[in-house]
Amino acid sequence: MIRLTKLNGEKFVLNCEQIVAIESIPESKIILHNLSFYIVRETPDEIIQKAVEYLMLTHSLNIHPKV
Repeated sequence: MIRLTKLNGEKFVLNCEQIVAIESIPESKIILHNLSFYIVRETPDEIIQKAVEYLMLTHSLNIHPKV
C-alpha cells in the first residue's frame, strides 16, 4: 500500500499492485486493473518509487497475501 494525495489535498492509501498504468496529463492519472482511476499530486516517478519501496519491503519480509 502506498500513500498518495488527491488534487484536493485529501490523503489516501492505494494498493500499488492494482496499478496498470500511470499517465501524466500533466497531473498523474493512475489507472487500475478494474479501469477505475485516481488523479494525484505525486509525479509518476514518485509513484513508481513508492511502489518499488513497498514491494521491496514486502518481499524482504516475505509477506504475501493468502490466496
